[in-house]
Formats: sequence, C-alpha cells, structure tokens
Amino acid sequence: MNNKKELEKNIMKPSDSEVARMSDQEAARLVKMAKLRQQGVELFPHRVKKTHSIPELVSGYSSLSGDELEREKIKVAVPGRIMSIRRMGRATFFHMADCQAKIQVYLREDKVGKKNYQIFSLIDIGDILSVEGFLFKTKTGELTVLAQSFTFLAKCLHPLPEKWHGLQDVELRFRKRYLDLIVNPKSAQIFRLRSALITHLRKYFDQRGYLEVETPMMQAIPGGALARPFKTYHNALGIDLYLRIAPELYLKRLIVGGFEKVYEINRNFRNEGISSEHNPEFTMLEFYQAYSDYNDMMEMTEELINYLAQSILGSDEIIFGEDKISLKRPWKRIKFKEALVYYSGLAPSRFENEAEVIELASTLTPEKKLLSYGKALDIIFDKYVKENLIQPTFITNPPKEVSPLAKASPDNPEEAERFELIMAGMEIANAFSELTDPADQKRRFEQQAEERKKGSEEAHWIDRDYIQALEYGLPPTGGEGIGIDRLVMIFANQKSIREVILFPLLRPKQ
Repeated sequence: MNNKKELEKNIMKPSDSEVARMSDQEAARLVKMAKLRQQGVELFPHRVKKTHSIPELVSGYSSLSGDELEREKIKVAVPGRIMSIRRMGRATFFHMADCQAKIQVYLREDKVGKKNYQIFSLIDIGDILSVEGFLFKTKTGELTVLAQSFTFLAKCLHPLPEKWHGLQDVELRFRKRYLDLIVNPKSAQIFRLRSALITHLRKYFDQRGYLEVETPMMQAIPGGALARPFKTYHNALGIDLYLRIAPELYLKRLIVGGFEKVYEINRNFRNEGISSEHNPEFTMLEFYQAYSDYNDMMEMTEELINYLAQSILGSDEIIFGEDKISLKRPWKRIKFKEALVYYSGLAPSRFENEAEVIELASTLTPEKKLLSYGKALDIIFDKYVKENLIQPTFITNPPKEVSPLAKASPDNPEEAERFELIMAGMEIANAFSELTDPADQKRRFEQQAEERKKGSEEAHWIDRDYIQALEYGLPPTGGEGIGIDRLVMIFANQKSIREVILFPLLRPKQ
C-alpha cells in the first residue's frame, strides 16, 4: 500500500507540501490514526482511569514474588508511552515508560477480545495508552501487567529516534527537549536532580529564618552586577526597561527596610556570549544577611553546599569528569593576587606595571577595548587561574575597581572584601561584605559612569534611589549569589550548561 496516496484520498487531508515532506513512516502513522477513528476509537479522550504511575508499580511491587502477586490479585490501571513492541501472533509483549521507569505489558487476544486486539495492530512505538489488568511475573522474573483492556490516549505521529546517542546533531536534544526526555532517561534524571537541589536550597534557608522574596525582573536601571543588559520598552509608561542582570540592589533595599535575612531564587538575563558555562538566561540564588560579612558567607557557603551534596548525592565527594571533588571542610582560601602569581607563572613584578597588565589582557580579549587595570587583572585571572582550581577554593580580595558594591578591605583599600568560589574550574559563587557608606557608593557609581562614557557596556549605572536607600541606613551585611546552573552541572557531572537547562537559548534554524 502506498500510504502517501492513501492520505491523498482525503483520509487526513494534509496539504501537498506536508505530504511531500513526510517520510513513509510518518504517512503510515497518519493512516493508522485515521483507521483508529474509523474503528470508533476516541482519538483525544478527556480523562483516563489511573490507579498507579509506572514508578509506583516498579517501586511498590517489584520485590514481591510471582506467587505473592498471584495470591494478591493486584489490579492496576496504568498509563504510559509504548517504547517497544514484540508481536507473537495472538499475543504481544510491549514496554510502557515514563521519564522515570518502564513496565512490561502482556496482551493476549483471548483476554482483550478479537476486535480490540486488531485495534492494537494500529498502535505504534511512541503511542500513549492506559492499560488495565493484573500484575504477575514472567518466567524470567520481570514484573508485568496482564492486560484485561487498554485505552488509546495519544498517537505519536513521528517515529522516535532509534539510536539517540548516535545522532550527529548534538543540538537536536536541546532543540527538541521533549524527545530527549522521552528516549534518554539520563536527561530526565538530571532535571529531577536539579529540582531536588532547588527544593533543598529552599529548605536550608527557610529553616534558618530567611524570608523568600520576589524582586522586579524588569528594571528602569539595571544593577547589581557588571554586565550588558537586554533592553525592552513599556508602551503604556513610555519608558525603556531592562531585564535584570541581578536582583542585588532590590534585596539590599529590603535589608534597609528591616528584613534581616532574605533570599531569592531568580532568573537573570545578560546580553553576552554563549559558551559551555554561559547562557543568556540563567538561574541564581541570592541571599543577604544583616549583621554579617563575607567571612560569615564563606562559612555558610561551605555548610550549604555540603548539605546539598549529602541530601542529594549522599556523599561529600563528587565525581566531575576525571576529577574527584572533595567538599570536606575547611576549603582552601587564597588571595586574588597570590593566585594570579602562583597559577599564571608570570613574575610578580609584571603585575605592578599597569600598562603591561592592560596590554597583556588586551591580547587575551581583543574584542574588549579601553580596559582598566582592575578589569585587566580580572581577565588574566579568568585565563590563567580558574581552570586550575578543581577543588573548592575561595579567591578573596580582588581589586576594588571591579567590585563597585563591596566594602574595601581595611588592610588594603585597593582590594575589596569579596570572594569568588571556584570549583571544577568555574565560578560558582560571588559574595561581598556589602558597601554600606552612601557617599562611597555614590563615588563608586560615578567612577563606573566614567567607564560607560569611555564605551564600557558592562559598567554599572548610577542608581540614585539606591543611594538614597543607603542614606536611611544599611547595617553591616553579607550578601552572596550562587549560580544554580553551574552547581547542577557539578552535581550531575555535566560539562555543558545546556545539559542542565531544559530549554537553552539556541540560534534559530532557517
């Protein structure tokens, strides 16, 4: 039978161009769906009877013996997607699955009736059914549903990939995440891990008296980080708005207002490059605690990540690629300039010559012009130091110039009371002793404004309302941001951020 010709007989009435693009398998599936309708099968049912999910069956009854299942006569109604079919005349074995588990079903003509068994011949791999029947175990000991009836729930009109890991287009899993989840249980496991991590984050902070809050995602002045924002326009108000690059300044306004401990699990947007560690839209945890400083944040960060690892992985050791990362406390702490000298292999004297430092950084990032000394040091650090820091390491006291929201170190006014947590060669967290002096903050913003005039699209804007908030009094405060996506990368042993974001941003295909 020519399935495309049968389609052209108005079975489904696709357009000529749609028919031309169809594979033979896709045309055959449309024909089968039309035949299901002709047999009186409801193609798009409203409800489904369900007593168990597939994971509930597997976890609840796999330990029972065949004799126990025979005695208890456990009747079930379970839905799932068909992932394999083995037909044997008047009997068929097939597997149904969701993104967590699979269950075998045994379908016999004498149990479901001849008509229904013929209807099942129109079912394909990928279709979704609900099966009612009794549990038993086969001779090989596999938990199986002996079907008494089945209900059609949805037709899969495209064949599922047969050799998923052999696909040459690695981006296809990201572009069609629903397919990835259907056929790749490992991907589904990553996103369950991500969900568990966020659940435990909330539990950790809620138990310690933190208040979870929400702050604006559209802001008149983008602030809280040095990054280029996305710009939009509000028609009713007639003003430009920016997608937030960080919630920091709003969260510190809440500390001014009297909330002692706040946190937000937030979406941030930065109009910058895409890499294995960067997505323009990403998730961060930010938290602020009054009457604390960056030393308190370091202690808390060690405790938090240890808690997450023990709760989710059951261990304080994590395998990441070829490395074993130990979370045993205390973690290493090293000053920014000491790390630069040690890991770069450059003579200490080279870092004293500002012009030479800027020239070196310019060769590392030729797309960035008019670098300042502090920014140049930061670029050299990213190039030479980060990849060497596999075990969790706090890099403390970077240049104040690139830390416009942090207090200066009392030991060296050119350094900031700030740390970055580096793990697996990536920045995972960034924390400050928050700047509380409104006059100093105003000067820092003005210095950033000068950088903007010179052409820096990442320099911080002057936020006069925030300065006024500081004039009402911000107590000594420690604040921190932790990159959720990168933390999940480490916990899930994934080298690309796209593997841990359900729908990463990709360039559209024509």
